[in-house]
Amino acid sequence: MRDAGGGALLEPEQERAADAGLKAMMPVGRPFVDYLLSALADAGIERACLVIAPDAAGIRSHFADSARRRVQVELAEQARPLGTADAVLAAESFTAGEPFLLMNGDNLYTAPVLVRLARCPEPATAAFSRAALTRGGTIPADRIERFALLEADADGYLRRIVEKPTPELLGGFGPEARVSMNCWRFDRRVFDVCRTVGPSPRGELELPLAVQRAIDTGAFPVRVLPADEPVLDLSSRVDVPAVTTRLQSITPRP
Repeated sequence: MRDAGGGALLEPEQERAADAGLKAMMPVGRPFVDYLLSALADAGIERACLVIAPDAAGIRSHFADSARRRVQVELAEQARPLGTADAVLAAESFTAGEPFLLMNGDNLYTAPVLVRLARCPEPATAAFSRAALTRGGTIPADRIERFALLEADADGYLRRIVEKPTPELLGGFGPEARVSMNCWRFDRRVFDVCRTVGPSPRGELELPLAVQRAIDTGAFPVRVLPADEPVLDLSSRVDVPAVTTRLQSITPRP
């Protein structure tokens, strides 16, 4: 093991996964993606698509035989890392025009949150309370303050999504402000806005900008579903030991 920053120590296999940028394949008992697929199966989801890089040989090998899995997995290739909106487009053929859920590969959401999204009859997003994320997840409060804020209108629809809010803006939203953990329910209309969204200041085609474009142009509304559930976050090396500890007593059934 070696120090991964912030005092975190990783096992050799975890180091290799981190060095390769394969968060979904991070061994935390089993590969992290198996826990995510298990939650999807518990929520009644039977098919999933993983958007991967062209050189993601480890993921291809892991899913070479999925016959015994509760969730049948397909892989879609994102030719270049152009951003999250571009990654959505990579999975367009998989959806075959049907509504679908979209989520991060380095976050573990609870089955109840996924069920609510799956049962929603329109585009929607899970809006997490900061209290639940710090209480039951592995996310420190100072990191949550950097997450995108979600502002809903009086009818419960998304009005605005604010990426990387400033302290002044965060204070204006108040302590009850809900945050995005990039967990969505979309239909095929999202692909048109992903195709037409411009690059962000970081030069990427980002999904939050595409969603804001959909709202601003009236392409489709997005229902805000409050979620007071934890999320296990594996976005950084320093998260690995805590996530491993939380999952050590759980046997995933993907």
